[in-house]
Amino acid sequence: QVQLVESGGGLVQAGGSLRLSCAASGSTLSTYGMGWFRQVPGTEREFVAAISRNDGTYYADSVKGRFTISRDNAKNTMYLQMNSLKPEDTAVYFCAARYKIPPVTGTQVDYWGQGTQVTVSS
Repeated sequence: QVQLVESGGGLVQAGGSLRLSCAASGSTLSTYGMGWFRQVPGTEREFVAAISRNDGTYYADSVKGRFTISRDNAKNTMYLQMNSLKPEDTAVYFCAARYKIPPVTGTQVDYWGQGTQVTVSS
């Protein structure tokens, strides 16, 4: 069992930056592929980025070149550095874990965090 807790969300102006963190407990993070998803009310949860156990990274086209996913297994924590934020990045961002393989769809996720709100004003 893995517990995931996100932090770092907030309100930022367009063009600004935020760094999200996902702290894991209950199991060793290095066992899992990790990812970030986001959801706007009334829409489906969408893939943002994922990272494998050996630090291979995957990004949605909409965030490629602006967002960077990383992990620190020693701290049992994953990060999402978000730069050049746009109003369309506004969403609740969820941390996700999948045993051994990075999740790129919501149905692949074994564990979810509770989400953190990111709001980008224009």
